[in-house]
Amino acid sequence: MWVHPEEVLQASALWITERANPYFILQKRKGHGDGRGGLAGLLVGTLDVVLDSSARVAPYRILYQTPDSLIYWIIAHGCSRKEITEHWEWLEQNLLQTLSIFENENDITTFVKGKVQGIIAEYNKNHDVKEDDDTDKFKEAICTFRKLFGMPEEEKLVNYYSCSYWKGHVPRQGWLYLSINHICFYSYLLGKEAKLVIRWADITQLEKSATLLLPDAVKVSTRVAEHVFSVFLNINETFKLMEQLANIAMRQLLDNEGFEQDRSLPKLKRKTPKKVSALKRDLDARAKSERYRALFRLPKDEKLDGHTGCTLWTPFNKMHILGQMFVSTNYICFTSKEETLCSLIIPLREVTIVEKADSSNFLPSPVSISTKNRMTFLFANLKDRDFLVQRISDFLQQTTSKIYFERETTGSVNSSDDEGSLLSSSPQRSSLGSEGSSEGERQFNLNDNSVPTATQALMTMYRRRSPEEFNPKLAKEFLKEQAWKNHITEYGQGVCMYRTEKTKDLVLKGIPENMRGELWLLFSGAINEMATHPGYYEDLVEKSMGKYNLATEEIERDLHRSLPEHPAFQNEMGIAALRRVLTAYAFRNPNIGYCQAMNIVTSVLLLYAKEEEAFWLLVALCERMLPDYYNTRVVGALVDQGVFEELAREYVPELYDCMQDLGVISTISLSWFLTLFLSVMPFESAVVVVDCFFYEGIKVIFQLALNVLHANIHQLLGAKDDGEAMTVLGRYLDSVTNKDSTLPPIPHLHSLLTDDGDPHPEVDIFKLVRSSYEKFGSIRADVIEQMRFKQRLRVIQTIEDTTKRNVVRTIVTETAFSIDELEELYVLFKEEHLTSCYWGGTGGSNPTERHDPSLPYLEQYRIDLEQFRGLFSLLFPWAPVNGAHADLLALRFFRLLDHNGDSLINFREFISGLSVLCHGDLTEKLKLLYKMHVIPGKCVCTVHRKGKLHTPDYRHYLRLWNQGTKNKLDNMKDLPKLNQSQFIELCKTLYNMFSEDAQEQELYHATATVTSLLLEMGEVGKLFCHSKDQEEQDQDDPEEAKTSGPAQDGGTKPEGVFQQRGQGEGKEESQARPCGPAKRDGRGEQLSAMEEIRLEDSSPKDTGTSSSMLISDDETKDDTSMSSYSVLSGGSHELDDKLHCEDINDDTVLVRSENRPHGGGNGPHGEGGPHGRDGGLPHSTSIDKDWAITFEQFLASVLTEQALVLYFEKPVEVAARITNAKNVRKVGCSLLSASDYEISLSG
Repeated sequence: MWVHPEEVLQASALWITERANPYFILQKRKGHGDGRGGLAGLLVGTLDVVLDSSARVAPYRILYQTPDSLIYWIIAHGCSRKEITEHWEWLEQNLLQTLSIFENENDITTFVKGKVQGIIAEYNKNHDVKEDDDTDKFKEAICTFRKLFGMPEEEKLVNYYSCSYWKGHVPRQGWLYLSINHICFYSYLLGKEAKLVIRWADITQLEKSATLLLPDAVKVSTRVAEHVFSVFLNINETFKLMEQLANIAMRQLLDNEGFEQDRSLPKLKRKTPKKVSALKRDLDARAKSERYRALFRLPKDEKLDGHTGCTLWTPFNKMHILGQMFVSTNYICFTSKEETLCSLIIPLREVTIVEKADSSNFLPSPVSISTKNRMTFLFANLKDRDFLVQRISDFLQQTTSKIYFERETTGSVNSSDDEGSLLSSSPQRSSLGSEGSSEGERQFNLNDNSVPTATQALMTMYRRRSPEEFNPKLAKEFLKEQAWKNHITEYGQGVCMYRTEKTKDLVLKGIPENMRGELWLLFSGAINEMATHPGYYEDLVEKSMGKYNLATEEIERDLHRSLPEHPAFQNEMGIAALRRVLTAYAFRNPNIGYCQAMNIVTSVLLLYAKEEEAFWLLVALCERMLPDYYNTRVVGALVDQGVFEELAREYVPELYDCMQDLGVISTISLSWFLTLFLSVMPFESAVVVVDCFFYEGIKVIFQLALNVLHANIHQLLGAKDDGEAMTVLGRYLDSVTNKDSTLPPIPHLHSLLTDDGDPHPEVDIFKLVRSSYEKFGSIRADVIEQMRFKQRLRVIQTIEDTTKRNVVRTIVTETAFSIDELEELYVLFKEEHLTSCYWGGTGGSNPTERHDPSLPYLEQYRIDLEQFRGLFSLLFPWAPVNGAHADLLALRFFRLLDHNGDSLINFREFISGLSVLCHGDLTEKLKLLYKMHVIPGKCVCTVHRKGKLHTPDYRHYLRLWNQGTKNKLDNMKDLPKLNQSQFIELCKTLYNMFSEDAQEQELYHATATVTSLLLEMGEVGKLFCHSKDQEEQDQDDPEEAKTSGPAQDGGTKPEGVFQQRGQGEGKEESQARPCGPAKRDGRGEQLSAMEEIRLEDSSPKDTGTSSSMLISDDETKDDTSMSSYSVLSGGSHELDDKLHCEDINDDTVLVRSENRPHGGGNGPHGEGGPHGRDGGLPHSTSIDKDWAITFEQFLASVLTEQALVLYFEKPVEVAARITNAKNVRKVGCSLLSASDYEISLSG
């Protein structure tokens, strides 16, 4: 390709000059091409790989140099000799003579450089090449990546790193390429080449390992091998990127969420490293945004714009706290350097003024931010303050416009302040009014007009106090409320509250009953989503009203099982509110829909929060705080179960082995984590756990679970079985009490399951929580995320393996394949689907829509025609070598297997077809072949009659055959008859199937004999058919019938393929007009384009006679030297078309009339000649409608030929085909290698 001219200092170093003229030099890199150039070439090739030289990609180049100058300019380089030679010839023909006109060398140089740049600009314009952010160095790496591993353009390279790959005990220095879907390695050392390609989706474990020999190494494990990479320049950066890409692959397997690049990233800065790709920057930005959102509990679509070091003035302790300011589209956040000292979230919707304050020696570069609730935040020590203020102002302007637009469109946002609410800084909360007032609320009642709608937290309506418990507990509750009110006065109100260690202490002591809902909303971040989506919940409820699906059925079944002991859910108001929230969420997020345990959690949310608030709390819980917990396979809970096992091994090692032997951890963790202890603890104690969870996140649950195990360590060590261990833990959790609760005691159903022994001593919930912080408070959120990643790989791959086993177990009894063979075939089937997801397909369907993890196992992966063709050519014994015929046969096979007609086939359907071909008996194989041709392939079964086109519907035939309860004989009789057009297509298929077979000639002769016999049967069958179609046509076209002769009359004579011919006449005719030897490809091309096949005599003197029988001449059968013939068209002694026909049999001839004019326009559509439109046989009469054969006739005819019987009964080496398919289907294409290559592929 042409490149922008660059100076080259040494033209001959490591390059060999192949061509030269006064101005240009064509060179080849040493060490490339045949022979590799000896030892020097091997060294150069090794250096190119190790040093990442661009010569690896383009080993050819063209240099420009003026005769008197020592400076060379590279103007073109090429991957192949052909490419560079085209550029060289263009220069010689178009530029060389022009340059001789110039007298000044500077003018020549300017002209050449301008000409080359003009060519590049023109090419980019014509080919719609868009400018991108990738540097030239990285573009070279992309070319190298695609060239080395055969990757298509759709496979995006993210980054590449120099490292060593350990092949056994020998390190191979090379380059590790990380793309969106694959991890690849390439090494070339002294003639030895190594390649490795692994799908991210196949990785089961990814970890950094440190040994004495390899202090910094990355181990990549798949189901079949382990790969170790070491000697990284920056192992932390590499490993983080590998983790991120593996996470993307797992996400795709889990919920089919594909990767889309973010195109809105800022342009590269000058200081950016040269080889960073736009995709790498995109992934880095994603990772930072994810950490930012998790740290401050922000909505999922929030993107971090930037962060900077600063100080924050904290009025509550009169200090400047050092920390980091984070700015995003809708928020300004701050966290102190000392983690628990202070954090702050300022939504831009609350900001009124952002201004630069006066600088001083004590307060350099300050920025003041004021909010609607009259709070002012002072940041100082800001670098690049002007840019930061401008950036915040831009975001503020966008936020103001957005709020104004929402108010105009919804009309439901009321900006009046509510003095009685903790969250008055949120306009959405203000619009809902205080507990005592409902004026600002939208009244909606969508299920039943007679049922009142809950406009307050259910707890406020069903709070019952016992007189004897009134004074002491209420006094304590009052003190809690006062403590929180004092805290709010000192640290701020609403979202903009300063969150400090004191806030955490207040949470651990318990949140007051009437403030719980508002503080849950605040600490979870749900208040932000509710404030930015006014009216969303009401609209969702209206849309979901009256809709029924699987989720709504499960919701109805579980409604009355949700805290049935609480009075709020013993009447229709509480049940209706629960129904609305759960149904609305199921419609918001169909991927989750509804999962058991959601009803228990939601019912508790409704007790303390209003209906809309409970909905947004549920959103925060399911989508951010407990990711993937409530999907169909509770993946998130299984992941955290693995994390809990790791933590147990680390923190209670003496108990871990015992718990593993009993199998208790997996049992307890799911019930504890899914319901946040609500289902295993007394209600008034469990809500304290929920308080801490909304403030601190999942680490609280892990800490508490570890503390429960630690508190019962001696009893658990003495447990004899899992039942005894569960009893110990159940009794302990039942005894956890909340003595500060003002609620009446609610019976706990879990206690009914425990034994009748002595009750466990009471355990105070606050002491239990405090103890968990003291013993296990060192668990960090970022460590949990690292553990989650490791466990997510294991869990999802385990689920994939389980799916594979279940699918195989389901169909193993239906087929003769072994379990191992089915598993290998399933892997190939799944990989074909994944490849289409990676790189797309041309089949017209979206691959990501064909994988639905919520479907039954057999339906989770389905392929369309495009993917089926790839597997068909590799696995199916009948696949022809010729590509065009293979595609047509694959289409027929696919339609036969697609029982429900949705243009997709699942693994069972795929195996059912392959099993017949590999393990079926002769009758089953022939029946399958027969069925494939009764179904039209691509409108092949069409009849032209009087200008009308008729296409039979293949679904009609499917309905006839899809009757598996009938025996073979009944099914055989029910098969439709094969008409003449379908019979012709069947003949084509047979001839193409035998290509390159060892018994090719014998099979062709046998097929000719069988075809002759079937044609005769079809003719005999016509005698019993009383169709009047031909009589009508003869009346319409009497002249045509007369001219064409009886042998050409499609209504009265067979439209067959073959005809009788004398031995001598056949040889004489073939010698007169030889067409050359038969070619396999030629045969394929002719048969695929065949449209009319007529029965005729090869001798001109017999054209007027009728030949209704087709006889094979035994005397000429042994003469195989005559392979093709030139024949005369029936009805004329003139040569019509010069047709190439194959050696089907030496005494038979194939005749085809082509659609295109040939020679002087002769042919069915030509303007002249005996078959012209004016006087020839019309195309519409080429098919004999009355001719037909049955499957029994087809089967009986085939059984008469031993060669065909042996071919269809020949055993198929399934294992060899599977092995070949695995080798060829490497990353979607064949990676051909020399004998010294080492190619490995995972999975």
